[in-house]
Amino acid sequence: MRGDWLAQLPKALGTLALGALASVALGQQKLDIAPRATVAIRDARLVPVSGDVIERGTIVIRDGKIAAIGPTAAIPSGAQVIDGKGLTVYPGMIDAATSLGLVEIPAVAATVDQGEVGDYNPNARALVAINPHSAHVRVTRYNGITTVATMPDGGVICGQATLINLYGTSPQEMAVVPSLGLVINFPRLNLGGGGPFAAFRQPPPSNLAEAIATRNRRVEELRQVMREATDYARAKEAAAADPKIPRPATNVVYESLLPTLRGETPAFFRADRAQDIRAALAFAEDMGIRPIIVGGNEASACAAELKAKGVPVILTGVLDLPSREDDPYDMLYENAAKLHRAGVKFCISTGDNGAHVRDLPYHAGMAAAFGLDPREALRAVTLSPAEALGISDRLGSLEVGKMANIVVADGDLLEPRTRVKYAFIDGRPAQLTSRHTELYEQFKERK
Repeated sequence: MRGDWLAQLPKALGTLALGALASVALGQQKLDIAPRATVAIRDARLVPVSGDVIERGTIVIRDGKIAAIGPTAAIPSGAQVIDGKGLTVYPGMIDAATSLGLVEIPAVAATVDQGEVGDYNPNARALVAINPHSAHVRVTRYNGITTVATMPDGGVICGQATLINLYGTSPQEMAVVPSLGLVINFPRLNLGGGGPFAAFRQPPPSNLAEAIATRNRRVEELRQVMREATDYARAKEAAAADPKIPRPATNVVYESLLPTLRGETPAFFRADRAQDIRAALAFAEDMGIRPIIVGGNEASACAAELKAKGVPVILTGVLDLPSREDDPYDMLYENAAKLHRAGVKFCISTGDNGAHVRDLPYHAGMAAAFGLDPREALRAVTLSPAEALGISDRLGSLEVGKMANIVVADGDLLEPRTRVKYAFIDGRPAQLTSRHTELYEQFKERK
């Protein structure tokens, strides 16, 4: 008996240690999901984004959707009523280019599940790696962001992005669009350096011709993978039409490329420099795929091409420093305003891997401070990302029939002083606590 007890001791201690680590990581978070409620928010200021502001009206949530909205909207019997006097109702914000849920602490490898080894991984799906209990989820939700696109990274073809609501106990519960589109780190000209102030410190490459040749070779490799997937699809179609033709062996890499090659899902091209954006546009046109530019620091220099092709841009660098020594300090602050004036479809994203996705409203606020109309700034983090991602029929504005992702705040949603008082995600009341609020409550009376 004594020997059996000693043999089981390491396992028992390991179980206790894992439980303790889980408790620390989750804090006081409750994992239960609230049921959908029938709720009426009355006498509130309503900002639909897709239409005129309603200075005093009612919005009704029922069965996970917006059931009614307007100055005279009827309140159903039995509905929970929230007095909205002095409050403003907005659609939940959407960050269209993050890695939230895939990265917890960047410096700790065990908490990072953002990519796979190798250069071509279209079969890697971000959804299966999402950590629904990430501390970043509640911190982000607390600030009025209800939905994010989470993207893998690494290699040339990184994998499949996913769109999730920031509420749920499993990736499947959170998923809005499980496979949103293909993420591609478009090969760029390597000019050396990296990170903040890189352009101020790093000399140009010693052999520019070699750098250009390397970039071109990698682009051609990418093109070859796409062509092979196209040939694979044709072989499958031929085999389906004629039983005498042998069916090709299933290839998970090629299979994962087919939705994008057929135009069913977009390709997210990460590109910042004007020359790389133009190269990505040319590549997408050549392969017959639907592009979305992610990054876009120099997108205003390509505005004519982007507008002509109707390609949306997800700006991720609004708060970044300029990349060149002689660029004006406010070049990226003004980027959104320039794209808007040029008629380019765009939205604003933090581009962050988790901890600072909560700052999304301040990215939009900065763009508004540097020339973007405030109404367009709000649209850039609500309806515009929904349009870019092809989900504007479900999210992004306060309209009857859309998913009830709604936040209620005590002021302008893009102002740092504003506090979100209520949040509903898929019609469910969301808990507005986070690790930050828990620490505040824990230490506020400390002397």
